[in-house]
Amino acid sequence: MANVVVVGAQWGDEGKGKITDWLASQARWVVRYQGGANAGHTVIVDGETYKLHLVPSGILYPEVACVIGSGTVIDPARLLDELTMLKNKGIDLGRLHLSSGAHLTMPYHRIIDESEERRRGGSALGTTGRGIGPTYTDKANRSGLRVGDLRDPMGFKTRLEDIMETKNLILTRIYDCAPLDVNQVYDQYMAYADALTPYIKDTVSLLHGAITRDEPILFEGAQGTLLDIDFGSYPFVTSSHPIAGGACIGAGVGPNAIDRVLGVVKAYTTRVGAGPFPTELSDETGEQLRRNGQEFGTTTGRARRCGWFDAVVGRLATRLNGLDSIAVTKLDVLDGFESLRICVGYRIDGRVLDEFPATLTELAQAEPIYEEIPGWQASTRHCRHYDELPIQAQRYLERLAALVGAPLAMVAVGPERDQTIILERLLDGPRRQLQAV
Repeated sequence: MANVVVVGAQWGDEGKGKITDWLASQARWVVRYQGGANAGHTVIVDGETYKLHLVPSGILYPEVACVIGSGTVIDPARLLDELTMLKNKGIDLGRLHLSSGAHLTMPYHRIIDESEERRRGGSALGTTGRGIGPTYTDKANRSGLRVGDLRDPMGFKTRLEDIMETKNLILTRIYDCAPLDVNQVYDQYMAYADALTPYIKDTVSLLHGAITRDEPILFEGAQGTLLDIDFGSYPFVTSSHPIAGGACIGAGVGPNAIDRVLGVVKAYTTRVGAGPFPTELSDETGEQLRRNGQEFGTTTGRARRCGWFDAVVGRLATRLNGLDSIAVTKLDVLDGFESLRICVGYRIDGRVLDEFPATLTELAQAEPIYEEIPGWQASTRHCRHYDELPIQAQRYLERLAALVGAPLAMVAVGPERDQTIILERLLDGPRRQLQAV
């Protein structure tokens, strides 16, 4: 059986939760490899809605083991709230494993995040205010605390006291905030430690064992390619690597453990937060997309900015991730449109580009070059096979695939599990042989 990475191939919010949930039925392990409580996956099963922020989508299948990898950052309060929600819905959590190497989001991270956004004013990045960026900053600065540290109370307190001496200076002198009490923070996190300790594991060893036993693994990213810290529309990006390469680092597996990469795209494009968005529609069409698609963030509830499908973004995602195929979600949102548009290039200062601009200034100036395609005046929500789709919908999907350079593997025509058209079973088939170590 193959190991598959599922990535967002736009600006996030592409519907990865639904796709991952469907693929998890064929997997033995599902691994979340980056991001934090700033991300959200909504999964609907038999009319029941699950909003997941840190726990992998595979938790809804009783036979699937789930891993939160070291590339994620963990807000213990948010994670425990999520675990309580799942327990109350009768979900067995004995299959959840939390990497000891994942970094902890602390109270000062959240205060710094919110304060820095206020300081930026009109230049704010549009973060969720959940402290994710400052947590990754401390990770890179080697001044973070990790999940495994919770099992060493005295060592945790010593490091916390040292770190908070500096953080309180930052809070009071730079952001004009009240200092935090180190003893209160310590007591709070020791309470979290008691609740989380049963889940803390050496997840690298667990995953290596799964690989040598040929148990199929699904690697689940948060956010999207255009929010990657290196390759996205910087600085309007996240603080980690949502791209496929991030799966190896965030999960602790080698590149030869990855067999296929699936990119998830909406049939149109959305974006949350600030930053240039060439195909954004600020008219009734954009509002119709938002209304039909219920485009509001899982984590923040913020309205998403909506626009036509951007094939320039799609081509970049194919290259950065090495996409083998794509899953197109929310096709049904386009039901009833008389005509549709696809952005096939940009015009900047009279120049035509079919590649993503190198600078934010150019991206802000980019005017989309559109190709118009007939829509379909029929519902697709009942379709379960590709040939049941209206011929105009098939042509639209085939044009998207051709423009981004990756074949279709799945099409979602609604939020429920069964509202999914499968063209390729991604986890089936043999995978490359790895030498046991």
